[in-house]
This record gives sequence, structure tokens and C-alpha cells, in this order.
Amino acid sequence: MTPGSAPAPPPASTPPPSPSDTAQRLNQAMKRLRARLRAESGQHATGLTATQLAVLAEVVREGPVTAARLAALEHVTPQAIAQSLTVLKAAGLVHGAPDPRDGRRKLISADPSAGALIERLLAGRASFLARAITQVVKPEERDALEKAVELLERLAGAGSHPHIP
Repeated sequence: MTPGSAPAPPPASTPPPSPSDTAQRLNQAMKRLRARLRAESGQHATGLTATQLAVLAEVVREGPVTAARLAALEHVTPQAIAQSLTVLKAAGLVHGAPDPRDGRRKLISADPSAGALIERLLAGRASFLARAITQVVKPEERDALEKAVELLERLAGAGSHPHIP
């Protein structure tokens, strides 16, 4: 400041980003992280798409399950499930058998190799994330990361149940 000049005005504070701007940044970050998780887990080497692997994981998790139930769980059409199941059956990862209670329905079951595949992919993802957290997130930032995870979990459940203050 020179003699006789007015003091500089304080720096203008920038307004917080709009929810729309934050949503766009979050969407981009999640896309990048999902792509990285697919690469690091070895998912590409399976030759299966993310959708096919999601269906396979549901079959492994649910046990014998109908295609209609899979469609409901994955929020997709029965045709989409049928396409995924065709690929998974051809790969020997799932098989269908008549429902003992209703022979008109087929129950889809996972081959034991499917469970091992899903476990390996999940372990690869978890291993990458643990390494990345260790390398990138400072110890003093770990609480903030825990809070971010909690917020992401709440966002994932948005609209699925009433908000309880």
C-alpha cells in the first residue's frame, strides 16, 4: 500500500458450488473410480461386461433365483437379464434347473467357479482401494473420508426410504 491510497478490499468470498455443479463433479469422479476399479480388479480380463458381472454377483448372493427376481434386483428388463444369463450360461458360470415347487419356472444357480470369480474381483477392488487410501489420503484426512463414505451411502439410499431427521 502506498501512502495516501485506500486499503485493498478484502478478497471476495466465492459462493459454494450449486448442487448441480457438485452433482456433475461427483458423477465424473464416480465414473473415473468405477473405471479404475474395473481395471485394477481384473474385470476386463474376464471378458464379461459390468452388467453381466452384476447379474452374476446377484445369482451368487441370492442362491437359486428366478430371472424375474434378478430383473427386479437389478432394475432392468427381463430381456436384459435373459441376454446376460445367456452369456453367463455359455461361460459355465450359471445354470438353470426347474423349480421343484413350480416346474414352469427355472431357478438360476451359480457354479462354484462363479463365487470364486466374484470373490477375486471384490478382493482386487478392496486391495486397490486400501492401497490408494494409504498412498493418497493423509492420516489427518481419514475422518473426512469416513464422513464422505457415510454421505455416499446416504446418497445411494436417497428416495428408497423416508428421510428421518
